[in-house]
Amino acid sequence: MKDQIKQTFNQLAKVYEKSIDTKSLYNSEYERPAMMSQLPDSLHHKNVLDAGCAAGWYTEQLLGRGANVVAMDISPEMVRTTKRRVGESAEVICQDLETKLPFADNSFDYIISSLTLHYMENWDHPFREFKRILKPNGILLFSVHHIFTDLKLRQDYHYFSTEQLTDEWNKEGKTYTVPFYRRPLQAIINKTIQYFSLQEIIEPQPTMNMKDQAPRVYENLMKSPQFLIIKSGKQ
Repeated sequence: MKDQIKQTFNQLAKVYEKSIDTKSLYNSEYERPAMMSQLPDSLHHKNVLDAGCAAGWYTEQLLGRGANVVAMDISPEMVRTTKRRVGESAEVICQDLETKLPFADNSFDYIISSLTLHYMENWDHPFREFKRILKPNGILLFSVHHIFTDLKLRQDYHYFSTEQLTDEWNKEGKTYTVPFYRRPLQAIINKTIQYFSLQEIIEPQPTMNMKDQAPRVYENLMKSPQFLIIKSGKQ
């Protein structure tokens, strides 16, 4: 599955670069505002890892708040896209989060991982590495699919299992098959608290801009959330 994920996001890199920031309201008016609201307005003198940077939107925003940023993604094309976006302002590397990360212990004040972890079946290795490289009192902030969303994709799910599913994304007239893993809520929470101290669980709400631009989508998200955000700290 890992090779399929890499191939799919290599294909999606240009789509992300051209249109995700402006045309995907689920990103611009839903997940991203909720994630950024959990971070300080000033990140000056803070070291931040963008773990699963995709096309570099978070990397750019973190730089704008004054952070020293390292960005990484498993997709070489996404890495190239991020480099085009931020130039030499951040270190951008192609890295699999399920391998040993090339950083010293206690290197980062924040780790931000946006909509990335649900592409991994087992979170033990990335969480061990995140804990290792976070400074004391450092923060891990990550978002994943909400369990409500994943359960709608199939009728024969086994809720208490971690299962591989596929979704179909229609982007710029082309359909992409995107595999990922769904897991029960207790697996998300219990795995987090195995490695970190849980600070906050956020079920984001769409912005008023989304209500103006896409009222039906807004109402659907107010009834059934699409994403789940977890804020946790290094004990």
